[in-house]
Amino acid sequence: MTTLTQQTGAPGSTKGPESLDDFMAHAIAMEAEAAVRYDELADAMDMHNNVEVASLFRRMAVIERKHAEQLLAQMGWSSAPPVHSGAWRSDSGEGPETAASEDIHYLMQPYHALQIALRNEERAAQFFGRLAEAARDVKVRDAALELQREEQEHVALVQAWLAKVPEPVPDWAVDPDPPRYTD
Repeated sequence: MTTLTQQTGAPGSTKGPESLDDFMAHAIAMEAEAAVRYDELADAMDMHNNVEVASLFRRMAVIERKHAEQLLAQMGWSSAPPVHSGAWRSDSGEGPETAASEDIHYLMQPYHALQIALRNEERAAQFFGRLAEAARDVKVRDAALELQREEQEHVALVQAWLAKVPEPVPDWAVDPDPPRYTD
């Protein structure tokens, strides 16, 4: 299981932010980072001519950007204040809602992309739940609980999408003519 560190906290700890502004700045940064990663994954799929999965990742990027925009509007900000760059990272170096690049395979199918998205949304919901438990400020706790609910809605959305796509056959990654790389 991946553990999270918040700023100077020990692995596995989730120390809540001190203010609502700090919390929301971090939440917006998480959403923006997730959108960028989904764009990167879509670009990788485009490079491998996997248009269907690229399209799915682009849709997820749009959802993450819209969520960040909603949070900005909620705070009345035109842009988010800067955050500590090492805040809320897992032991893998990723944010709670960010997929690891190594999770991608050039032959992956929509099912795989949705599994990645599902794990991201589940981690984000769990993360906000832990932050709500750790929060000392009632406004931060309430905001964390609201974001946890929203991430749980995203989980349900991705699960509904997953129910509509077939599971891949066991040998989905076998490529009879794999790419060859030479220096």
